[in-house]
Amino acid sequence: MDPTALQQRASELRGRYDAIAARKLTLDMTRGKPCPEQLDLSLPMLELRDYRAADGTDCRNYGLVEGLPEARKLFAELLHVEPAEVIVGGNSSLALMHDAVVQALLIGLPDAPPWQKDGTVKFLCPCPGYDRHFAICERYGIQMVTVPMGGDGPDMDEVERLAGSDPSVKGIWCVPQYSNPTGITYADTVVDRLAGMETAAPDFRIFWDNAYAVHHLIERPARLKNILAACRAAGHPDRPFILTSTSKISFAGGGVSVIAASTANVRHLLAGLSIQTIGHDKLNQLRHVRFFKDAAGVAAHMRKHAAILKPKFDAVVDILDSELGPAGVATWSRPEGGYFISLDTLDGCAGKVVAMADAAGVKLTKAGATFPYGKDPRDRNIRLAPSLPGLEEIRAAMRLVALCVELVSIEKLSA
Repeated sequence: MDPTALQQRASELRGRYDAIAARKLTLDMTRGKPCPEQLDLSLPMLELRDYRAADGTDCRNYGLVEGLPEARKLFAELLHVEPAEVIVGGNSSLALMHDAVVQALLIGLPDAPPWQKDGTVKFLCPCPGYDRHFAICERYGIQMVTVPMGGDGPDMDEVERLAGSDPSVKGIWCVPQYSNPTGITYADTVVDRLAGMETAAPDFRIFWDNAYAVHHLIERPARLKNILAACRAAGHPDRPFILTSTSKISFAGGGVSVIAASTANVRHLLAGLSIQTIGHDKLNQLRHVRFFKDAAGVAAHMRKHAAILKPKFDAVVDILDSELGPAGVATWSRPEGGYFISLDTLDGCAGKVVAMADAAGVKLTKAGATFPYGKDPRDRNIRLAPSLPGLEEIRAAMRLVALCVELVSIEKLSA
């Protein structure tokens, strides 16, 4: 478009923006929270009348830091590992990964000294990525090294170069299925290279945050290769920590968390957990087992979630396609599962888009949140979270977001 046409378009968009702002919307798309309809799906779980586990354990009492045997069996089936390789915790997988990092820093890992004794500690951070991973590193002074994300996972040439040359690189954060926020699933080749690569640090760990392992939006989802089996086959059985939870399966504030690893890692982690607790909420674990029964039960339940979520994701993509597709000023992901859609604007525009949307009543995740220290070097990535608002609210919010992207882009092109 020539300068005159750009200005005419900008004038039209400003008029539309002012009209929307006058409506005083209050829509929140900042985080991937389940909506009330999703949470209602699990309400029957609360009707627990028998408090004894299969082996007769009184779940009201202390004990079983590793989790109920039937709960370990259920999650072993979901993660394709052995029950002995599973610890079932409280409601937060974030707490489990936080504790695993802190234990490694202060106590060390099996047959390895504390990380902090080595001085500088670094983590590889595929980006865009999950802000809460980065917050753990920032909290404990772990230096974050950004690695670009591609369509099949992190840039493995860069990962192998950094992990293989620097002994202070102790770990990598991964959301391998429906990655937060790009929605990609790691390819088999990426899994194999992560499992088999040579690392300068012998105690290097993969934090495999498989939060969206069963959160499919399509009938035939992409298959994620088993990282624990791949690492074992490559001669690095202790490399991965696999994490997941039911926070977006049952109740966000009352789910069950899981960490799976080699038996050596499990023994090490339990030594630390037994200092923190005399047992997690076994009544909650029992509720989950009774409600879901097995992996097939979880899959059936998640199809109900998909029926609620897919129309919202479709609405976001449809509006971006129709409103921004012809303009050529942004790109966006088309996830087949998970909780987010990743939107990339022109360089230098994301912060202004988020601010404009907020001023008109639509709150988005803060620009930069998907990068370490909250700083997107290109200021272009915006994480969209369509799960919480209703369908019509999503449509209203996304029309505004698309308008803001186009208006800010015109201002950049006209400068």
